[in-house]
Amino acid sequence: MRIFSIIIFLLLGTMVFAQDDLVYVIEIKGEINSSSFKRLSKGIEEATQLSANAIIIDMNTYGGAVDAADSMRSALLRTKIPTAVFINNQAISAGALISIACDSIYMKKGGSIGAATVVDQSGSPMPDKYQSFMRAMMRSTAEVNGRDPSIAEAMVDPSVYIEGIIDSTKVLSFTAEEAIKAGYCEGLAENIDQIAGKLTNIDDYTLKTQHLSFLDKILLFFLTPVVQGILLMLIIGGIYFELQS
Repeated sequence: MRIFSIIIFLLLGTMVFAQDDLVYVIEIKGEINSSSFKRLSKGIEEATQLSANAIIIDMNTYGGAVDAADSMRSALLRTKIPTAVFINNQAISAGALISIACDSIYMKKGGSIGAATVVDQSGSPMPDKYQSFMRAMMRSTAEVNGRDPSIAEAMVDPSVYIEGIIDSTKVLSFTAEEAIKAGYCEGLAENIDQIAGKLTNIDDYTLKTQHLSFLDKILLFFLTPVVQGILLMLIIGGIYFELQS
């Protein structure tokens, strides 16, 4: 009986150690908003519960709300799971902030990162107090992950001059090749699998892409700015007609 127990123990131990590394994938596509933050938070929570070895953010965005991007940045900096972003194809504005909050950055050939000046809905730059806040966030985030903070600041402030990198009066944006040369990208990748292999350093890993339930999708839908705006107008309209009756 004792020998049988030892055999079972050894078999279970072998099964545990033979388990593949788990790489958890979270897609962040389109406009950055409170819905994006909720999606990321749920993804990090599930990855933690599954004891994932790494998290990959599959990103393609032209930016969005600064407050949502700041919350996402903080969530990525807090997690103890190694994080990587796959810029597929764009990480512009708020997307750049989220990207540099990850431990490593990989880009698809033809992708770009940068242009993080805070703008209003018409595309005009916001007053300097907003730019100052964004500059500080970009610098501090870059410092945490060992990246040049001046480069991060140049993505916000067109007055920043960096010899050999930016010498114009325009905000900084990188192509994939330029980002690699400046230390803002670990390498090129064509797909998630290529990045997962580099993060785990083994061939046997399991990819798990975040799956949202039907209820989660409905909740995230109602968190989008357009839907919230419509709901607000309906509420105001309802109050108005109630007062008129």
